[in-house]
Amino acid sequence: MDFNFKKLANDASGFFTRAKQLTEETFLNAEKTELDAHFENLLQRADKTEDHTKKLLSCLESYLQPNPTVRMEDVFYEKLELKKEGNRLNNIEHLGQAMLEAGNEFGSTTPYGTALLKVAQTEFKLGNVEREFINNSANNTLLPIRRFLEGDMKTIQKERKVLQSKRLDLDACKNRLKKAKTLESQANAEADLRVAQAEFDKQVEITKLLLEGIQTAHNNQLKYLRDFVEAQMSFYAQAHQHMADLQRELSGSLSTDSGLGV
Repeated sequence: MDFNFKKLANDASGFFTRAKQLTEETFLNAEKTELDAHFENLLQRADKTEDHTKKLLSCLESYLQPNPTVRMEDVFYEKLELKKEGNRLNNIEHLGQAMLEAGNEFGSTTPYGTALLKVAQTEFKLGNVEREFINNSANNTLLPIRRFLEGDMKTIQKERKVLQSKRLDLDACKNRLKKAKTLESQANAEADLRVAQAEFDKQVEITKLLLEGIQTAHNNQLKYLRDFVEAQMSFYAQAHQHMADLQRELSGSLSTDSGLGV
């Protein structure tokens, strides 16, 4: 394998130069190039966006799937783009299954058995509605938010690190120019400074464009939030309707049974 020793040497030199500059800034109060107030505000907004979006994502994941083991499994299958065979019963459907088995055991000719079978049917309906709600919320809200954090936000943080490196290079060049004793060393330091300044300015613009894109991310997340509210509203409306229908059925059955003296 061929190695570019010159590049490795330059990288190592750059690392130590930046480390030295950072140390002097931290412990010796060395001067450093400051970013303008607007840029600093953009950085703060990006940090707040990342922090709160991570919390939001974590709470959404816990809400849609309270079981941490299943959450990890779902992420595993999603990232590997595998399809799980069939759908496991959710908690509501497990309840419905237990009622179905009990109702069949006691028989549809008894009031209790009949009630169990009717409730079981409704529980299965509720389980299906819950599954649709979770799938809709995962696809339209949770996954887009996760993609933002794993995509745009990671790119922003990567470019911020590059900007920090360019800023340290720039200030190291400034310090070398101040300490230059000969005309030749001053000329070399000035040339290095011009290059460092150009690279820093370019990286500032790149990072600024990405940071300004946070507003677009907020607009997108507003849409995801609305989609979640609509899915949640539909879930509760359908669940309420199923329960209201069940309540009427059970009330009717009790009235009939009472009339028959059962």
